[in-house]
Amino acid sequence: MRTPIISPFRRVSPASIKTQPYQPGDNLRGATLMCFSMIGFTCNDTVMKFVTQEMPLYQAITLRGLVVMLGILLLAMREGGLRLNVAGPDRLPMGLRVLGEVGSTVLFLNALQNMAIGDLSAVMQSLPLVVMLGAALLFGEQLGWRRMSAVGIGLLGVMIILRPGTGTFGIWSLVALGAVALVTLRDLATRNFGRSVSSTTIAFYAAVSVTLLGLIASLGQGWVVPSLPQLLLLLLGGAFLTLGYMTSVAAMRVGEISYVAPFRYTSLIVAIVAGLLVFGEWPDIWTWTGAVLVVGAGIYSIWREAQLRRG
Repeated sequence: MRTPIISPFRRVSPASIKTQPYQPGDNLRGATLMCFSMIGFTCNDTVMKFVTQEMPLYQAITLRGLVVMLGILLLAMREGGLRLNVAGPDRLPMGLRVLGEVGSTVLFLNALQNMAIGDLSAVMQSLPLVVMLGAALLFGEQLGWRRMSAVGIGLLGVMIILRPGTGTFGIWSLVALGAVALVTLRDLATRNFGRSVSSTTIAFYAAVSVTLLGLIASLGQGWVVPSLPQLLLLLLGGAFLTLGYMTSVAAMRVGEISYVAPFRYTSLIVAIVAGLLVFGEWPDIWTWTGAVLVVGAGIYSIWREAQLRRG
């Protein structure tokens, strides 16, 4: 019996989708990994936003990427070495995941340079709902009108945060939405790997791809001589990103996606605190209102999933 992408009660899934049976405790492990992942990613975002105030963005991406690649290689040594071979059925998911990883990184970091970190994080909180919608559209998952309504309310929350038609809505708002779409592609692709592809392998391919893109783009942007504090911050950011890479890949492969994905909301708390302490930013009433709708819709989706499971 195969388990579908989102719901544990719909027992038929497309033949092209490889799914795995869940074990007791998988949901809790997946949720814990997702929390660590979001803390790592958000701390990395804070470092990158701070460093790129004085360093070209793609130079920072390249230097940080070298740290991440080294970190992943060290972790791989503990697992007996890095396995770069990807079997035929896993090559398409790998290609799609790399595309989503590289594209979302570029769009997100460009938006991060030009938006408050709390506002951007609030927009990114729509990701679990968009992943749910993507699974319904691509894989035929039946969500029901209640969860579809929750998706609609969550997307309304995003619109309140971005406020189209006002002076606050601009090109960087669209860039942020593009980042959401590409992270959705990344996460759905991650779910389709076979068990033979390790989390380390997936993370390494992502890190190499992002670093290569950063290096190529930096040739046109130019480099500056980094200071020692900047190098130390990039080292710290690379460590945080390595933590995020490893735990996010593992989280999306453990437990039910509808249970694990909403724990991304922990990043909003970290982002708001970081924005206040590091950049002196505080979300306005519109951002708070939209964030409440987005998070509330996600929490309702979890509750509804639990109700259906018990029923």
